[in-house]
Amino acid sequence: MAQKGLQLDEDKYSCSICLDLLKDPVTIPCGHSYCMSCIRTHWDEEDHRKIYSCPQCRESFKRKPVLKKSTILADLVEDLKKTGLRAELDDHCYARPGDVACDVCTQRKLKAVKFCLTCPASYCEYHLQPHYDAPPLQKHKLVDPSKKLQENICPHHGEAMEMSGHPDQQGTCFLCLTDENKDHKKGSAAAEMSGKQKKLLVRRQQIQKGIWDREKEVKLLRQEVEAINASADKAVEDSEKIFTELIRLAWKRSADVQQQIRSQQESEVSRVRELQEKLEREITQLKKKDTELEKLSNSDHNRFLLNYPSLSIPSDATHSSSIKIRPLRYFEDVTTTVSELRDKLQDILRDTWTDISDAVAEVDVLLSEPEPKTRAGFLKYSQEITLNPNTANSHLLLSDGNRKATVLKQKQLYSDHPDRFTSWLQILSRESLTGRCYWEVEWKGRRVDIVASYKSISRAGNLDDCEFRSNYKSWSLYCDRNGYTFWHNRIKTPVSGPVSSRVGVYLDHRAGTLSFYSVSGTMTLLHRVQATFTEPLLAGVGFYKDGISAELLKLK
Repeated sequence: MAQKGLQLDEDKYSCSICLDLLKDPVTIPCGHSYCMSCIRTHWDEEDHRKIYSCPQCRESFKRKPVLKKSTILADLVEDLKKTGLRAELDDHCYARPGDVACDVCTQRKLKAVKFCLTCPASYCEYHLQPHYDAPPLQKHKLVDPSKKLQENICPHHGEAMEMSGHPDQQGTCFLCLTDENKDHKKGSAAAEMSGKQKKLLVRRQQIQKGIWDREKEVKLLRQEVEAINASADKAVEDSEKIFTELIRLAWKRSADVQQQIRSQQESEVSRVRELQEKLEREITQLKKKDTELEKLSNSDHNRFLLNYPSLSIPSDATHSSSIKIRPLRYFEDVTTTVSELRDKLQDILRDTWTDISDAVAEVDVLLSEPEPKTRAGFLKYSQEITLNPNTANSHLLLSDGNRKATVLKQKQLYSDHPDRFTSWLQILSRESLTGRCYWEVEWKGRRVDIVASYKSISRAGNLDDCEFRSNYKSWSLYCDRNGYTFWHNRIKTPVSGPVSSRVGVYLDHRAGTLSFYSVSGTMTLLHRVQATFTEPLLAGVGFYKDGISAELLKLK
């Protein structure tokens, strides 16, 4: 027995950080155990916060606990390594030929222990438990399972029929016999006709009321259509006026800039030409003086000495070195400034366009449709969802057209990407989810998180901002063999319901509804979230140990 217990609890001797069997095991104050090197590394990353937490239960410690090797755990791990035992169920639990199998089991069928006359279905010990725990199910009538039992359930009363001794004779329902006896005592055909006429009259009145109610609703909807069209026409007209005003204002500013440029152009050209004319006059005077000096230099001595004092250089001559000309840029600065204005306007239009688009999308005249009641109803909102390789942790292997992820010990050769989860074993979908949509996840292994998350969730590091359970940007249903727990922003909510390897998720983004269902023979609501979603959501999956897999099922 001790050896069998060791088989079933092997996961307890694995470190949830490195996913391997414990090495130098230590137990921290909250009771969880880790490899000594793994928990030290984890706490080293938390040194800057001065608060140290357990990676599993998130309990915090103000002082870093002293780590001491657990010799008992170390011995158990060594024994486990030597024996190499693995957990598995005893064969006597599974249904064999001739046994009644559980109708809920989706993998290998377990042997049924009870049949529910109300459901009606056969259940193994595991799937029968809700009939003992849930008050509504406790009222159901349970009997021993039988191959022919369902064939002998009365379709009118849901009760087991009495069987005669002959093997080929069908069973008889006592309640049906009682009803037949009552019918024989009802009286004449005329009385029966009168009763049915009264029922028919009541039914006609109900139908006529239904017609009146629907005609009233049709009239109301016609008014709504007219109101929608009138409001849309007015919005289009007002928007056109506003954008026309913006365009007119832009053209006015363009004309103002052109006028200002031309005015400055004229002013600067006038200044330059004025200076140019002055220089040209000085050139003429200088040339005249030069001619006079040339004549004087060629004259005789007496004449040269006589006329020399009358020759003088004009005092108002302009020197070329005094003319300051700017680098050849001229009006290029104006073009640069206008270009900057254009870029700013483009940024404003791009940013406000999202707000405008969201405001248009928020127009919702009719109330949201109620959540479907059947799986067929949910499947109307199903859509193709695949996993995004750029978000996958390096220990996740993708397959089946990027719909299935499996945890492996060895790292995969993924390229670096800012969207990749670097520490947590997590992955998100490629498609963004808005409106009403439904998807199903089938998981195998011991435990998994099924998630809806904002794209803006952090990716790098071992921080709470990156873990699906520990921040306000994700909503996570934790599933294991024993049941479910819902997590959001580090708040844990217990969830009851039948454990199934398939979970359905329904999102009504506009109504702010996110629902998780256990999918087996029937759909059972596990947990519903009511929130205000400010971004599109992505489907996600989180893992805790190698060998676990999860697949986004192809429903269409």
